[in-house]
Amino acid sequence: MTSFTRRRFLQQATTAGAACSANLIFGRFSSAQTPASGANASTRVYLDSRRTLPPLDRNLFGSFLEHLGRAIYGGIYEPGSKLSDSNGFRKDVLDEVQHLGVPIIRYPGGNFVSGYHWQNGVGPKKGRPRVLEKAWDSIETNQFGTNEFMAWCRLAGAAPLMGLNLGTGTPEQAAALVEYCNVEKGTRWSDLRREHGIAEPHRVQHWCLGNEMDGPWQIGHMSATEYGLKAADAARQMRYVDHGVKLVACGSSGPFMPTYLEWDREVLEQCYDYVDGLSLHRYFGNARETNGDTAKYLAMNLSMERQIAETAAVCDYVQGRKRSAKKLWLSFDEWNVSYRTTSGDAVDGKRQESPHLLEEVYNLEDALLVGGLINSLLRNSDRVKVACLAQLVNVIAPIVTNSNGLLRQSIFYPYSWALQFARGAAVNLLVESPQYEVPGMDHVPYVDVAATYNAESKDFSVFVLNRDLSKARELEFLWEGSAPSRVVESQTLTGDDLKALNSFEAPQRVAPRPFEKPSTSGMRTRFEAPPRSYSIIQWSS
Repeated sequence: MTSFTRRRFLQQATTAGAACSANLIFGRFSSAQTPASGANASTRVYLDSRRTLPPLDRNLFGSFLEHLGRAIYGGIYEPGSKLSDSNGFRKDVLDEVQHLGVPIIRYPGGNFVSGYHWQNGVGPKKGRPRVLEKAWDSIETNQFGTNEFMAWCRLAGAAPLMGLNLGTGTPEQAAALVEYCNVEKGTRWSDLRREHGIAEPHRVQHWCLGNEMDGPWQIGHMSATEYGLKAADAARQMRYVDHGVKLVACGSSGPFMPTYLEWDREVLEQCYDYVDGLSLHRYFGNARETNGDTAKYLAMNLSMERQIAETAAVCDYVQGRKRSAKKLWLSFDEWNVSYRTTSGDAVDGKRQESPHLLEEVYNLEDALLVGGLINSLLRNSDRVKVACLAQLVNVIAPIVTNSNGLLRQSIFYPYSWALQFARGAAVNLLVESPQYEVPGMDHVPYVDVAATYNAESKDFSVFVLNRDLSKARELEFLWEGSAPSRVVESQTLTGDDLKALNSFEAPQRVAPRPFEKPSTSGMRTRFEAPPRSYSIIQWSS
C-alpha cells in the first residue's frame, strides 16, 4: 500500500483528545447535563415537548460507500451472484438498505475520489479502463460508476451525496460532472449522458468539494489557502451550471491534525461566500487513545460534541469577519468506530480487484459507543444537517456480505434505531446524572440521554446509554406539560460480554431484546437502564 494511506490510518487511530486537553474535551456535560448528588443517585431527565431544536434533517442519518475494498464490488454490486438482480445489484443488501430507510449516501469517496476521473466510469462498460487505484493500491475496473450509483440510489430510496475530485481534478471537471448529472439536454455533457442511455437528469443536490485535503496522505494534498481558492473556483463554476446545488467545503480531518481549526479558518476565508456547509470527520477507537479502558471509551462521544462546537465556532468567526448573513451548517460525513484494521493487509490492496480491506469486526462495546455518538448527533442537530456513518457495507460497516447472504454487525442496531425512531425534532433536555471519574477525562455522567419529539404523531423517542459497567441505573423522567399515555417500544442492547460479536455462524450474539415497559404515574416515569446498555423507549400520546 502507499505510504500516505498507511500514515493516514495510523493517525486516525490516535484521534481522541491528542490535539485538545482532556479537560477541554471531557470536563463538561453534553447538552444540559448537570451532576446529581451521590454516585448511586437516580438520573433525572426533564422532558418538555415545547423545548425542541429545529426539525431534524433526515440526512443526519446518512451513510457512505467508497470504491474501497468490498464496499462496492461484492458489497452492493456483484454481477453473476445468485443474490444479484439483472443490474448486478445485490438484492439482499438493497432490501436491507430499503428497509433501513437510509436517506443519503456519500459516494465515491473518500481517499479514492482524489484520484478518480468520473469519465472512466460512464458509457459502455466494455470500453471502461482498468486503472491502478492509488489511494488503496487496488485495481479499479470502473464497471460501477456514476449512472450505476444513481440507479442503485433510486432503488434504495436514498439521495446521493456526490464527492468531487479536487486532488488531481480541476474545477472545470467538477462543473462538467454537475452538467452531466443535472442538466436535462442541449449541452456537451448532458447530451453525453443521454448518449449513455440516461434521458432524465439525476438532479443531484448535495456535493462534497474534495476529501480530507489537509492530509499529507491525500492525493493532491495542498495548503489551506490553495484548497480554499480551488474550492471557491469549483463552487462558482458549479453554480453557473446549477444554481440550486448545496456545496460542502472540506474541513479538517480531525483534532489529531496539527492544523486543526486553523485549516478550517483559512479555507473559509477563501470560500465562505460560495459554500453551504463544512465537513467534519472522526473515527473512534478503544486502542491508543483509551488503552482499552472501556469506561473512557464509552465517553468518547463527548469529544465528538467538542469537535462540533469548535468547528461551528470557527464557521461563526469567519461569518462575523465577513459580516455575512449566511450561517454555515456542518456535514459530519465520516464518523464511526475504527481501530483494529489500521495497518498491514487490512489497508494494503496489493493491486487486486476488490480486496478485503478495513473489514472491521464490531462487538457490543463498539455498538454502545455508536449509540452514544448518535445521541451526540441528535443533540447537535440544530447545526449538523448531514452525517454519514462510514461506511455502509463490508468496509468499517454495519452490514457484511458473503456469497450466501448478509450479516448485521452489532453497530447495525443503534444506527437502525436512529433511522426508525428519531423523528420530528430533538428535545432540549435537562439531565441530572451521577458522575464517575476516569484519569484524564475529569467527570463523566453515567447516563447519557437524547430524545426526539414528533409533533405530528405526538411520539417521544428516548435514547439512553448507560455507561455503568457493573450495575443498572435508575432513571426518573419528569414530564412537563403532559405525560404520554403509553409505551410503544422498549428495547435494549446489552450483555455480559462486552467483547461479544456477531458472525455468520452466530448472527444473534449481539442483538436487541425487549425489556419491561416503563410505567408512568402522574407526571413521572421510572425505570432501570441495564448495565452496559443502549436502549430505545418510545412513548405515544
